[in-house]
Amino acid sequence: MRIESVDVQTIDVPLTRPYTIASGTHDHVRLAVVAIRAGELTGHGSASPAEDVTGETHTRCESALRSEHVSALIGQDPREPARISVPLKHRLQGAPAAVAAVDMALHDLRAQELGVPLCEALGKVHHGMATSVTIGIKDTREALEEASEYLARGFRALKVKIGSEAVEDVERLRALRAHVGHRVAIRVDANGGYDIEGAAYLLDAAGELGLELVEQPLPQGAMEDTRQLRDKRLVCLDESVQSVEDARRAADPPAAGSFNIKLMKCGGPSEALQIAAVAEAAGLALMWGCMDESRVSIAAALHTALACPATRYLDLDGHLDLSQDPFDGGFVLEAGALRPTSRPGLGVSAS
Repeated sequence: MRIESVDVQTIDVPLTRPYTIASGTHDHVRLAVVAIRAGELTGHGSASPAEDVTGETHTRCESALRSEHVSALIGQDPREPARISVPLKHRLQGAPAAVAAVDMALHDLRAQELGVPLCEALGKVHHGMATSVTIGIKDTREALEEASEYLARGFRALKVKIGSEAVEDVERLRALRAHVGHRVAIRVDANGGYDIEGAAYLLDAAGELGLELVEQPLPQGAMEDTRQLRDKRLVCLDESVQSVEDARRAADPPAAGSFNIKLMKCGGPSEALQIAAVAEAAGLALMWGCMDESRVSIAAALHTALACPATRYLDLDGHLDLSQDPFDGGFVLEAGALRPTSRPGLGVSAS
């Protein structure tokens, strides 16, 4: 089995619901879609770089995917994805989303050849799991209306973007908790928007608010300050953990209770599995998150997550606001929970 071609296509997709986080407002996403063909099989992947997190621009991502380092994959055996994607990440420095697209396509090919869903090829330990759905930074009335819409669609876990001003954020969260009751999980994500006083204020209110997780309350480089926070077991590190090296630093001693793994940050399933192993060894939990992404990369994150014992939370909703998706399939979303299909590989097809 040898790689015969690597095709790259760029697609601009408007979002049906623009949203605001601590770093700004987003109203569209640019996807770089990868198709790797080997014999009669085609593995798919997609990149959605996060410039404000990793520094990878869309231009850098697309240039990396069209470089000689990727075209040099032609002729290689795709059945050991890590053997290809780990050195590729070193060659494509600063382009983790590009590497992620290639790595997930290689994993897709491998599992297709085995004739099983990717999660089974990786060693499935979870059958499915509820996902949260995200409410951006907005006023209280709009947040409550959006929460009602999501609950009516069957979701029972909400992730609320915060990070502008701690006192106002806590008041908005109080209103949200009163609105949804105590059977709905609420997670919050500050995207590094607080200083240490704001983070401490929010954590002090976390018990009253019934918060499940407080994601990245302090800036990316503030690992030691994060270690000093009270109730840091509630903290989930996102921007601060982008690689297995970051994970090792954050785990010894633990700076938080969990890590948020995103394929677009770390470079795909191969490195994600290494981060997951670090978390499991340290007794830490895992959340699996995403950017605004196609179903193919959401499926790759889901399949990888279901093969990791430390997985406790999913935040894989990045496909929901795309006005159109270049892929169908990949998973089933029912009553707010995600589960894979029985189709081989990632189970996706080009739409």
